[in-house]
Amino acid sequence: MLTVKVVYKNSGKDAEGKKVALYVSRFMASGVTRGEWTDSRGEAHFDVDSCEGEIYVDGSTKYKGRISGRHVVYI
Repeated sequence: MLTVKVVYKNSGKDAEGKKVALYVSRFMASGVTRGEWTDSRGEAHFDVDSCEGEIYVDGSTKYKGRISGRHVVYI
């Protein structure tokens, strides 16, 4: 399982209600997971193993590289 935590860069506060998706090169035919909304802690959870890929927040690429465990991205 992977967790993506989204945090506002300027304030350091958790970003609730953001749509997060992952691109995983070895996952599914399209390679992109179904979007998940962040909760009150700014976290979105995915049933995916550690991998190389990309993290999208509200349709914009926020990270490229190794994704594992709990990954924090700043917007």
